[in-house]
Amino acid sequence: MALLKLEATNKNIKKILRNMIQSSRQWHEKLSFALLGYRTTVHTSVGATPYLMVYGTEAVIPVEVEIPSLRIIFEVGVEDSEWVIIHLEQLTLIDEKRMAVVCHGQLYQQIMSCAYNKKVGPRNFEVRQLVLRRILPHHKEAKIKFAPNCKGPYIIRKLLPKGEFYLGDIEGNDPKTTVNADTVKRYYV
Repeated sequence: MALLKLEATNKNIKKILRNMIQSSRQWHEKLSFALLGYRTTVHTSVGATPYLMVYGTEAVIPVEVEIPSLRIIFEVGVEDSEWVIIHLEQLTLIDEKRMAVVCHGQLYQQIMSCAYNKKVGPRNFEVRQLVLRRILPHHKEAKIKFAPNCKGPYIIRKLLPKGEFYLGDIEGNDPKTTVNADTVKRYYV
């Protein structure tokens, strides 16, 4: 899961850099600006910025230092004792903000799964039915440049709960691994 988030983050940072640079040799000069933009932008999936998630407060962007915003003017006018009290209150609110983000993320996932499930129909398989197994990127067969997408046909030997089953080839060889229903499709003769 963390690897998928990292890949999505890298993809988004590449998009930001692509919009900022004219030639591919300048990307290292603009990387810090792209990272600042990514970290201070509200993400739809969690409803908050990554900076807020880590530090519990919104980032002060460089423009706000030159042209003070209301938040900066307010913090500058506060005395030391008041500043400490305000920051202690902010630290206690970090957990509440993170919980709100977690709730927002869960709600977002529910909405996305409902939208996905509306488009997906049930797929029923039976024992002794012929199917093709999709070749996934981690399989040996996928390493070949112009490899086919599917392998088979296979025969379903045994159905398991939650959409898993054992496959066997036509010659009678039965592998000991289970296969998820998402990785197979019906084979029509």
